[in-house]
Amino acid sequence: MESGSHAYIDNPKNESVKIFINGELFERNEAKVSVFDSGFLLGDGLWEGMRLHNGQIAFVESHLNRLYEGAKAIDLEIGLSKNELHDAILRTCEANNMKNGVHVRLIVSRGEKKTPFQSPRANIGKSTIVIIPEWKEVKKGSFLNGLNLHTVHIQRGPTTIQDPQWNSLSKLNCISACIQAEKSGADEALMLDPQGFVATCNSTHFFIIRNGELWTSNGLYCLEGITRENIIFLAKKIGITVKECNFSLTKVYSADEAFVTGTFAGLIPVKSVDGRDIGEILPGSITSKLRNEYLNLLEKECT
Repeated sequence: MESGSHAYIDNPKNESVKIFINGELFERNEAKVSVFDSGFLLGDGLWEGMRLHNGQIAFVESHLNRLYEGAKAIDLEIGLSKNELHDAILRTCEANNMKNGVHVRLIVSRGEKKTPFQSPRANIGKSTIVIIPEWKEVKKGSFLNGLNLHTVHIQRGPTTIQDPQWNSLSKLNCISACIQAEKSGADEALMLDPQGFVATCNSTHFFIIRNGELWTSNGLYCLEGITRENIIFLAKKIGITVKECNFSLTKVYSADEAFVTGTFAGLIPVKSVDGRDIGEILPGSITSKLRNEYLNLLEKECT
């Protein structure tokens, strides 16, 4: 990718990575699942994006807690314990001689079906577990250049439609938002909740700085972000007032600073929203301080 919150440095070693599928390792060009798999047919499943740092999965307990909570909510039996799944991820990375600068995509679907049909009663066998590790470093300049966001008409829906806190394979809501933002020339979409307040971005979480305070959404219409929670924790730790609250685009446009968070890049400043420049200096001082605090936390977590 050339730009955006997931812009990365291309690494030719990824062409030969070994991928885990249901307990076996396959070469990348041989890694396949059935066309009858629930994930392929219906987007029926969950996923996690993780970072391998110093040979360890960063914040792995939080990632696995989120995965298993989602699995319980959609009545999906993963088939492995948290420890067994963690071990499988580490073994996959070790098989690829990976230690640092690695992004891991973990996918769990409901498994293979006898026939294409929504009901889990059509499923046969166990869930499908796929682990895809790749060498992925954040593209140089991302933190200094910042992101341009565009507010889209596609909203984050309520739990009665599809719980926004499920990290589900069904991502068309966010994909549609991403497409609209990119067609508008932006790097990522800023999405609103059903009441018109700021919710989140299509693939990251959104924060603003106003008068030295850190503001983010109330959290009801976004995924329970691991990096989001770490930034909130760190801000409180260093004495910054944090507000998880409803706020409109008016407060965004006049913010002193803004940034997004995610597992891949950690923290990236926002340069503009809907053509309005945010702040006077990029990155802002509080954004830079929080990024440094996060990098220190990452090192402490993976020692």
